[in-house]
Amino acid sequence: MESLDLENYQPKTVIMNWLNRNFNKLDRYIAGKFIKTFLVTIFLFVVIIIIFDVAEKLDDFLKRNAPIDEIITVYYVSFIPTLINTFSPIFIFISVLYLTSRLASRSEIISMLAGGMSLVRIFRPFMVVGAFMAWGSYMLNAWIIPITDKQRVKFENTYLRDYWSEARSAIYRQIKPGVVMYMEYFSNHDSTGIGVTVEEYKGIELKSSMFGRFIRWDRQAKNWRLEMVTMREFLPNGNQKVQNLPYLDTNIGFNPQNFFFRVEDVQSLNQSELRGFIVKEQERGSPNVNGLNSELYRRYASPFSTFILIAIGVSVAGRKTRGGLGISLGIGIFVILFFLFFSKYFISLGATGVLPPQIAVWLPNVIFIPVAWLFYWKAQK
Repeated sequence: MESLDLENYQPKTVIMNWLNRNFNKLDRYIAGKFIKTFLVTIFLFVVIIIIFDVAEKLDDFLKRNAPIDEIITVYYVSFIPTLINTFSPIFIFISVLYLTSRLASRSEIISMLAGGMSLVRIFRPFMVVGAFMAWGSYMLNAWIIPITDKQRVKFENTYLRDYWSEARSAIYRQIKPGVVMYMEYFSNHDSTGIGVTVEEYKGIELKSSMFGRFIRWDRQAKNWRLEMVTMREFLPNGNQKVQNLPYLDTNIGFNPQNFFFRVEDVQSLNQSELRGFIVKEQERGSPNVNGLNSELYRRYASPFSTFILIAIGVSVAGRKTRGGLGISLGIGIFVILFFLFFSKYFISLGATGVLPPQIAVWLPNVIFIPVAWLFYWKAQK
């Protein structure tokens, strides 16, 4: 048994050595065709989506005088990773169906099986490529898309949304355990609001309150200025200590950007930022916690679905039929539509709190593992 040299251990070298030992010429042929088919299909799809998106948003770009170089290098370059990651499961599945159907129609699958290869062995090049794609999907979800999506959100706020003219009313937030804030109105245009109340509780007992008729957020100093302030301290004997101030500079501990945070912009947070944001939202009693947790766990569950879809695709398309590619594609599209439906459905259940988020995002994979096994059991061997 070979000993592992920990000092010279390099994962990249180990992976390459394993591929050299276990990947023969046929494996490389299948893997190469799989990668090429996937890249061509996803490239064509991204180009088509971008063309339609430009046609839809052209009036907005012209109306807001968005610079052409920013449209191309900021908005659409940042949009491409999101498109690839969102639709990659579909095109991984379609690529597997197409490639396997072509191999089956030319009797290459039958030749492999007749030559002593098992169906599981035929799976190897597909699964190895799928492992790299799953890893790439996780990296896109967790680290790459958050970088590019920050630029996309910034561009949208500048040219596609009336971000700086947005306003909120009847804002209620828990700043931290025992401290709640209520604000009647806040405008993002000039960072001002009216009627803010901050109350501090000990259990169910109100200990102090602070009311400001007007409030302004200082974007440079990152603090709040309250005007026409009334501060009350509720004493144990039932009396109140009241203090009136013309103004007060204070750090309430809440950034007004969170008033205008959209749940769909959560992709702009990487794993570390998302975990930190969830902790803060839990402390504030935010209703978005389940949705944020669903996004966090989805980033782990989504790459795993790659292996399930590959197993189904190879099993469905590996049999040579009279209908050829048409029947395989028909069955495959039916399966992928159901998979996407279940994925979206259960994620929505997790986001709304009907199911625990970590269970909801994994349920589609759990449900479709027996489906994949059933297709494998029925496959030509």
